[in-house]
Order: sequence, then C-alpha cells, then structure tokens
Amino acid sequence: MTTTRGLRDRDEPFTMLTAYDAPTAAIVDDAGVDVILVGDSMGNATLGYDSTLPVTMDDVKSRTAAVARAVEDALVVADLPFLAFGVDEAESIHNAGELLKEAGADAVKIESGPHTVETTRRMSELGIPVMAHLGLTPQHVNRLGGYTRQGTDREAAEEIRELALAHEDAGAFALVLEHVPANLAAAVTDDLEIPTIGIGAGSDCDGQVLVITDVIGLGEWSPPFAERFGDVRGEMRQAVDEYKNAVESGAFPAEEHQHVEEDLDELY
Repeated sequence: MTTTRGLRDRDEPFTMLTAYDAPTAAIVDDAGVDVILVGDSMGNATLGYDSTLPVTMDDVKSRTAAVARAVEDALVVADLPFLAFGVDEAESIHNAGELLKEAGADAVKIESGPHTVETTRRMSELGIPVMAHLGLTPQHVNRLGGYTRQGTDREAAEEIRELALAHEDAGAFALVLEHVPANLAAAVTDDLEIPTIGIGAGSDCDGQVLVITDVIGLGEWSPPFAERFGDVRGEMRQAVDEYKNAVESGAFPAEEHQHVEEDLDELY
C-alpha cells in the first residue's frame, strides 16, 4: 500500500492519476498506479463546468468517498476546492479534516502560494498530510489570465523555488509542479527532499500526474503537455451507436436477454 512517506523511497518515477468515481478508481488501482487524486479538475472533466471554480466541498467529499471505497493500494489524495481553504485557518483545517474523517482520503492537495505556508504547517502539525501545488494553479485562472505556462522569467522562477522550499519546511509531503519549464522543475526537484510530481513540467520530476480523461481519450480536448493513451470516447460512441441500432432493428433485447414465466401464460 502506498503511503506518503513511501513516495520518497522510490528508485523509479511514480505515477499519479485522477479519478472521480469508484469504477474508474478500481481500474486505476488495479493497474498499480501509486496515487489517485480526486482533483477539482472534476469540474472540467466530468461536471460540465468551464473551470474548477464552481466545484464545491460536497462535490469533492462525495467523489472522494466513492474513490476511497474502491481503492485498496493507492494513496488517495483529495483536492481542496476553491475557497475551501486559505480564507480562514480554522475553516481550512475543518474542511481538510472532513475529507480524511468522513470521505476516507489519505491526504489533501492545496493550490499553494505565500498564503498557504502557515496553513500547510498547521495542517501537518494536526496530522493532515498536505500535497502542495505550484506553477499553474487553475483556481487562480482569473488572476493569471488563462492557463498559461508559469515561471518563465527569473523572478517568477525564483518565487516558485522559494515557495517550494517554504512548503517543504512547513511539512508538505510532496509537491505538484504544473505547466512550468522543465529546467525549473529539475532545479526545484534538486532543491527538495520531498518528491515532486510533474504535469507539463518535464521528465526530471520524481513522479508524473495526468487527468484520467486525457489519458484514456474521453474528452474532446487535451492540453499540449498530455498524451492520449487510448480512445475511450470512440469506443463509447461505437457501443452507443450499436445499442441504438439494435433496439431500433428489434435485435435487442433478444431471446437470451429475457425470461418467460410459464405460470403467467394465462395472462397473455
């Protein structure tokens, strides 16, 4: 079973994928993926929103619980959604604690900045494992002006390095680096004792994460740093088309799909 400390001991890169429901989580877990993230990316990937901002604590709690019930080995990390942390420390800790106590998460992830260092420290002190997240932080899309690459000038890169060290010092057990230059991610990885997890951050991170709908080819669009390893969208469309045609032609349900009770013959 993967633990927060166990990620540090890996000789080879480890894997993390998102999942938002029990059947998907079971498949990901059976495949041996080390970490399952119940990301607020569910807003874009499964809930029909244009961003992660509308995702609520109830959304994350419900889907985290579904994932946790299906997983045996992977570390389950739940995202704290927009405004569920960072506004008030007590409320932040309460929300994170609920994801562990009521939904079954093993840890939480927070989109990080200067304002989350002390929150990370306090959560860690109370026994809530925290995965930090720097670089492109989608909850800040309105401030950033889009989903653009971060850390592309020296000042911004140095800020990311400093914040990475600050969150490590505050007790974070791992750090996601999203959509940053590969050489910056490599430098941060060298700076830290805790593992880094890249998404659009090059190959020098200790682990990699992608959104499940990108990996399996379920969505209509994927970011440039992702890769489709399957065509689930195409397979689903073909299956739905074949079902529709079978019903309309009378081929389904066939004799093997139904049961006739002889004692009811007089009813027909």
